[in-house]
Amino acid sequence: MGYKVVVVGATGNVGRELLAILDERQFPADEIAAVASSRSAGERITVGESDKELKVRNIEHFDFAGWDIALFAAGSEVSKKYVPIAAKAGCTVIDNSSLYRMDPDVPLVVPEVNPEAIDGYKAKNIIANPNCSTAQMVVALKPLHDHAKIKRIVVATYQSVSGAGKGGMDELFQQSRDIFVGDPAAPEIFTKQIAFNVIPHIDSFLDDGSTKEEWKMVAETKKILDPKVKVTATCVRVPVFVGHSEAVNIEFENEISAAEAQGLLREAPGVMLVDKREDGGYVTPVECVGDYATFVSRVREDSTVDNGLSLWCVSDNLRKGAALNAVQIAELLGRRHLQKG
Repeated sequence: MGYKVVVVGATGNVGRELLAILDERQFPADEIAAVASSRSAGERITVGESDKELKVRNIEHFDFAGWDIALFAAGSEVSKKYVPIAAKAGCTVIDNSSLYRMDPDVPLVVPEVNPEAIDGYKAKNIIANPNCSTAQMVVALKPLHDHAKIKRIVVATYQSVSGAGKGGMDELFQQSRDIFVGDPAAPEIFTKQIAFNVIPHIDSFLDDGSTKEEWKMVAETKKILDPKVKVTATCVRVPVFVGHSEAVNIEFENEISAAEAQGLLREAPGVMLVDKREDGGYVTPVECVGDYATFVSRVREDSTVDNGLSLWCVSDNLRKGAALNAVQIAELLGRRHLQKG
């Protein structure tokens, strides 16, 4: 007997990836419900590359009772209204929004990093999926932290427009076209032109001058990896359709060489080390699209601090940064607690 799974926000970028990954990984689901807003209700949606089709159901009339797991990928406003309803109905929620991530009664889980945290899900019957940039970074840093204990992280992100949804992808495409033909490229989704440009601003500004996206990386890394780790982040939107990149500088308490770090990363779950010190011997966003792995390249020692390393980290933000991690949480939940399928 398998699971009954609900995908909320099924017609969005992450929702479609959720359906595709459930199919790719052969998640033991007896039934899957594709759920979205009234605007999308009645549409037919394909499941990944398969010939399977699902009819989209209206979330306003959907009854979560009798369903095992709900994967939410519809944003904080939808989660605020419907996650408590689903959880109260006995359906365990894995929420991709930022709404519950810092709730002390809700585990924030990256299965390769803190699988034991999932055991606290029963307090609210909710599990939070981390921010896309946080997820890939902690996967890369976990084996290094276990070996040499991280003191401080300085990270600059290069985040693709798909992190802003379909509208962000459409804006990059349209602006690129407009510039080529000489038309005005006015921003609508982003605060400035994104085509052929970079924007050092993701989410709203906070009183200290940082953005909410940067705060998320700091707070979530502490919750997932270690509350004692110091983190500072600069988050930048770049004209890439899919795939987030990060330049990460790490200071450790204990000695660690680049060669040791490469050895640890080579064996780490969820990590693919591609680190040849030659032209093209590293991974860029174009190569990571559609892949499950978090890619690490450019591992090198930082001589400006004691026990310092720098590295380059790339991952498909719609997969490991969102949909894949959510499905991995569902798999972990099944193994440790629900035990069906």
